Amino acid sequence: MLQLLYTAIFFEMILILTLVFKTPLRKLVIVSLDRVKRGRGPVVVSTVGATLVVVLASSLYSMAKIQQRTLEAGIVNPTDQVLMSKHMLEASLMGFVLFLSLMIDRLHHYIRELRSLRKTMEAIKKQSRSFEDGKNGNLEEHKALNEEITTLKSKIKKLESECEAKGNQAKTLETEVEALKKQSEGFLMEYDRLLEDNQSLRSQLQAIEQNPL
Repeated sequence: MLQLLYTAIFFEMILILTLVFKTPLRKLVIVSLDRVKRGRGPVVVSTVGATLVVVLASSLYSMAKIQQRTLEAGIVNPTDQVLMSKHMLEASLMGFVLFLSLMIDRLHHYIRELRSLRKTMEAIKKQSRSFEDGKNGNLEEHKALNEEITTLKSKIKKLESECEAKGNQAKTLETEVEALKKQSEGFLMEYDRLLEDNQSLRSQLQAIEQNPL
């Protein structure tokens, strides 16, 4: 289970880095995500997400049950302590997987919006240039064309500001990716520590079993 979660986190972080940085693989990843969001893809993704949420809730329930049993007993059972550490690590990793999945979805959405805005801006600029090049005729036509050009320029400014805002959001997401990378390294260190604690507790249990009171 833990190896599967670490593999999923590693794969999702590669996807996020591919989306954040402009590489030859970025277009391929975007096309693949577009296909996933069509047909039965959303149903499959929703099913997997719901399964993860259920397993996460089960881990949290097991942790609460172990905590309650410890409080009732009044002593810390080494076996319960090992189980608590395992459930805690699994819950943290599952929550991290769900968060990265949400980030991938939002990144893909913002990239598609940016592309749509750029295409709209290019079309408006071409239309504006065609109006400026074709300015001839009577005064009323010139006046109407000038008003339309002014409207188009205001639209261009608005779209440029929206594009800049989306760019800032992309930079913010890039910063969050770096923070998540550092957090993942922290999880790995915590996992190593928990493995050492698990081994130590097992040794203590074996010693207790070999030397009964």
